Amino acid sequence: IYKVRLRKFNGGNLRNAIAREAFAEISVKENKLADLQKYIDDTSKLLYAELAINEPKLKVAYTSIDLPDFVVDKPTQQNLLNALNACWHGVFAMSADMPGLVETSSNLASVKFLRKGKIKVETSQRSSVESAKFAMASTIASTFLLAGAKVSHGDGYPGWKPNPNSEILKVTETAYIKLFKEKPAVLAIHAGLECGLFLSKYPNLDMVSFGPTIRGAHSPDERMHIPAVKKFWELLVEVLENVPVKK
Repeated sequence: IYKVRLRKFNGGNLRNAIAREAFAEISVKENKLADLQKYIDDTSKLLYAELAINEPKLKVAYTSIDLPDFVVDKPTQQNLLNALNACWHGVFAMSADMPGLVETSSNLASVKFLRKGKIKVETSQRSSVESAKFAMASTIASTFLLAGAKVSHGDGYPGWKPNPNSEILKVTETAYIKLFKEKPAVLAIHAGLECGLFLSKYPNLDMVSFGPTIRGAHSPDERMHIPAVKKFWELLVEVLENVPVKK
């Protein structure tokens, strides 16, 4: 309707972080400008209402800039926007072993306009089930292959399937109760951990993961709750002192 032409689009940064902001430069014929501005305003209100709980600080803003010296050709613009719109982002499957735990997800991490007319899109797939991770990666690849893009896969890292019967988990629970006089909340989280890499090399390892409280991980707001460090250290020492000796 508005015949918008895309000059540039950059969003996100690291592939293991959810994008927190994105910027686009577009051009439109002057007689369509007022209608486009109204459309953006109306759509923004809908987004604010839809995401009021999950993204209360969401902000959509626009301003006028100098007329761009070039715009993306129409076929590339259409293929890019269609691929980004079709690309799965978010939870794909929940765990059958642990109710409430995300098993497989995909993150549309970043879009970057590079030099020499190249556009780079990065995504990241995670799963506690290796076969599900590769299937998800294949789904995302198909989306961009259909748009005429070249697709490559990184090495990635393997998942770590929760083991509720873990012996070291029981040791850790006992140590926590002894030190802090309360039962710990034992949880599995949907995140990338080095444990998966260790397990791929040593499949008989029994592992548990714990640490101090961290907020805003993988973002400029990342921070650690300093008082939690002392608690973490005491628990680590207690667990190490009670690890069963291999016979």
